[in-house]
Amino acid sequence: MPRVYPGLYDRYDDATRAVADLRAAGVPYEDISLIGRDPDGRYEPIPAESTPAGTGAKIGTVIGGGAGLLTGLGIMAIPGVGPVVAAGWLVSTIAGAAAGAVAGAATGGIIGALTHHGVSEEHAHVYAEGVRRGGTLVTARGEEALGPMVDPIYRRTGAIDPEERARLYKSGGWERFDPDAPPYSSEEAEAERNRYKRAAE
Repeated sequence: MPRVYPGLYDRYDDATRAVADLRAAGVPYEDISLIGRDPDGRYEPIPAESTPAGTGAKIGTVIGGGAGLLTGLGIMAIPGVGPVVAAGWLVSTIAGAAAGAVAGAATGGIIGALTHHGVSEEHAHVYAEGVRRGGTLVTARGEEALGPMVDPIYRRTGAIDPEERARLYKSGGWERFDPDAPPYSSEEAEAERNRYKRAAE
C-alpha cells in the first residue's frame, strides 16, 4: 500500500511552491493533494511552470481547467475547519465522508486517510488542527522510496515540524483535533501565524 507524506504550511504560498517542486521532481498529479483554509475566498489556483510532458502550461491552469490529474479545485466546508480550498486525491476521500450524515465525518476523512497510509494518529491530529488554524496541508502519495525525495522539498519550502507544532499547541491546552470547535477567523489565523514566526526566531 502506498504511504502518504504530508507537509503542513502556515502560508498558502509556501504550500503551492511545494506542489510545484513535487511536480518538478516527478511526483504525478494523481499522487498530490492540497487542502488549505480559504475563509475569504482569496486564494488562486496553484501557479507553477512544472507540467507533464513539458507542455509549458501552469499547474494553476491545469487545476482550474480540470485537464490535469490535480483536479477538483474548489471550496468545501469541513466541520471544525471551515471553508477550504481542496484539490487532489484526498478530496474524494473527504467528499465521500462529507456525503454521509455523520457529524465530523469529513474531518475523520482527513485523519483517517492519513493514518490509513502510515501517518501516526498524533501527527494526523496535528495536521488537521493546522488546517483549522489557517494552514495548508500538502500530501504526496507513493512508496517508501518517495520519502527521501519529498522530505528535502518540504524542508526547503518551509513545512512545519509536527512534533514542534504539537508542543506549541499543547502549551495552550490543546490535546487533539476537535471537529466541534469553531473554525479560526482570518484574524485569528493570522495571529497564529505570527505567533509561530516569533516562536521560531
